[in-house]
Amino acid sequence: MVTATLQELLVRYRAIEFGDYTLASGAKSSYYIDVKSAATHPDLLAAVAKKVNEAYEFDVIAGVAVGGVPLAVAVSLAAEKPYAIIRSSEKGHGKKDLVIGSVRGKNVLLIEDVTTSGGSALYGIEVLRAAGARADRVITVVDREQGAGQNLLKHGVEIIPLVRISELLKSRDF
Repeated sequence: MVTATLQELLVRYRAIEFGDYTLASGAKSSYYIDVKSAATHPDLLAAVAKKVNEAYEFDVIAGVAVGGVPLAVAVSLAAEKPYAIIRSSEKGHGKKDLVIGSVRGKNVLLIEDVTTSGGSALYGIEVLRAAGARADRVITVVDREQGAGQNLLKHGVEIIPLVRISELLKSRDF
């Protein structure tokens, strides 16, 4: 049996949709990248986990809620290493921590579903650093190639796309 590539799985599970969209960054776009929905399929999660675990060293994998969490869990299970969840905002009750999981003094790799300007990834990195983690790399399933790399680099953060939007758009099998 031939295993599908991550790019093929993204196409198969309709991770790209065309229309008129407003992105989290506020930018307008003629397409939307929906890795969250595509990641509900176990073979896509397994493909992401395999690619990350084959190529990158880390102590903890972390994801920003909501999109990064299932990705972090999949990588954690495949690597048999801990994961951490970064809340999108502080809770008004309980422990109020922005990070769920132990990251202090650890080499933490952040995983994102999609990057556009890099705002969410930078937020995650800043929260991890404030919690005492060593965090300077972001894996993104799909990079929209709209400035995230340059913006993160200004903060000493490397972005590592598993798939670039230009590669995904070339396939045009939608």
